[in-house]
Amino acid sequence: MHVTAKKIAFCGLMLAFTIVCIALGSVIETNTLFLLAAASYFVGIVHREAGAGMGAAFYLAGVFLGFLVSPNKLYVLSYGAMGLYILLNETVYPRIGRLSGNRNRKAVFWIVKYTIFNLMYIPMLFGFQKLLFGRGLSAEMVFFFAAAGQIGFFLYDRAYEYVQGHVWSRIRGKMGLM
Repeated sequence: MHVTAKKIAFCGLMLAFTIVCIALGSVIETNTLFLLAAASYFVGIVHREAGAGMGAAFYLAGVFLGFLVSPNKLYVLSYGAMGLYILLNETVYPRIGRLSGNRNRKAVFWIVKYTIFNLMYIPMLFGFQKLLFGRGLSAEMVFFFAAAGQIGFFLYDRAYEYVQGHVWSRIRGKMGLM
């Protein structure tokens, strides 16, 4: 594998932005989800710009450095789950694009996205109620949080697509990466 100095410098800069977002998420409590989502979006940017291997290494480095730097380790776990989703999303997308036949690729992609999300979210919702909410939840509350999670995931994913399609494409041209 040939890695250029430009890719390494780019990934280092993105990793610095990621760690700043994670650390700020621990400090500025009102913007925690926004900052953690922004940090996880860098995983997808690196995956697209530097390749799958570099994207995976970037993700692992972000989680490791986040544990070293961030005062709130639960936020690092949240970043880890969001970043893992982005990494899997970016890995699955080209494979679905190569499907042959009369399959509706967009529907298959959304099914895979929701499957990945729910494989991470539902076990957390049922297994770690006392850690996340401070107490056990009633069945109605579990259903509410399960539904709210689906809506939150949809918004998170649409925001990621917007950042990749509109925001990053403009910044990318100015950085000389095209």
